[in-house]
Amino acid sequence: MLAPKKTKYRKWQSGRQSPARLAKPDTRGLTVAFGTFGLKAMGQARLTSNQIESARRVLSRAAGKTAKIWIRVFPDRPVTNKAAGVRMGSGKGDVVGYVMEVRAGRVLFEVDGATEAVAREALRKAGTKLPMKIRVVARA
Repeated sequence: MLAPKKTKYRKWQSGRQSPARLAKPDTRGLTVAFGTFGLKAMGQARLTSNQIESARRVLSRAAGKTAKIWIRVFPDRPVTNKAAGVRMGSGKGDVVGYVMEVRAGRVLFEVDGATEAVAREALRKAGTKLPMKIRVVARA
């Protein structure tokens, strides 16, 4: 799965879950930059490394051997969890995985080198593995 090789801080603070901030569209990664077709997030969610890997596998199988695939997201935010049955207090839990907080408008995957029908179908299948509404977009 995807995870950073090295981090400056092992555990991050929680951050704010303000609905107003999360409802705003993203400001970076909004256009298809490398490929011909892309998979764009229409809502906000936390993408885990497992979800990204699952979507990548489906995309690479469905797009075929000639297609080039770009992954435009990387999970760098650590998620911690305390073990079941542990009492409150005594510090923060251990890191269990990494996520990326995706907001609306972010392009997640891009494909090039496949026909339009094949690329759109492959991106649609990959989108079913993700926890948000998606849209297949073409290069402008």
